Amino acid sequence: MQTVEQQYFTPEEYLEREAIAKDKSEYINGQIIPMAGGSTNHNRLMFNFGTQLNIAFDAHLDYEVFIADVRLWIPQCNVYTYPDIMIIFGEAEYHEENRTDTINNPQIIIEILSPSTGGYDKDKKFKNSQTIPSFQECILVTQIQKHVDQYVKVDHKQWSLCEYNEDDEKITLQTVPIEITLADLYKRVKLSDN
Repeated sequence: MQTVEQQYFTPEEYLEREAIAKDKSEYINGQIIPMAGGSTNHNRLMFNFGTQLNIAFDAHLDYEVFIADVRLWIPQCNVYTYPDIMIIFGEAEYHEENRTDTINNPQIIIEILSPSTGGYDKDKKFKNSQTIPSFQECILVTQIQKHVDQYVKVDHKQWSLCEYNEDDEKITLQTVPIEITLADLYKRVKLSDN
């Protein structure tokens, strides 16, 4: 990720700017970072995963899914970010009472990795998210090849990793009642030949 503006902004200044901005930006400890645009693969993967979640949660009203436009506040790191998909158990906890665009309590975060931001999402963004008490599971979906990493919290500061890369493999989320095959997740996604 490239920092375009070098001056320091308060969280309040960021939120004011974000409310009128044409494009989304993340806030990382005083810096405003413009977000890269999405691709058709990115969009297909979010849609495919989101569709499976909505079907699975139709009978489980305790879960709610937010896709792309709802911000996440990570107070210990002074970060506002936009995960691709967040799953909440129970009621959403809003960062400020009068705002419904920023939440504090995702149980699962799903990121669709792009070539330009994949390293950041897998490293720093994941580490920042680990400071959220409700956060229990992270799914990282590669968009140029069939590959998914699933991290599940097993203890304080300890996460287990499962990797998936075959059509018939099922990603079984550990903290919510859902399974999705890689074939369904990658439906209509154009993969790289490399």
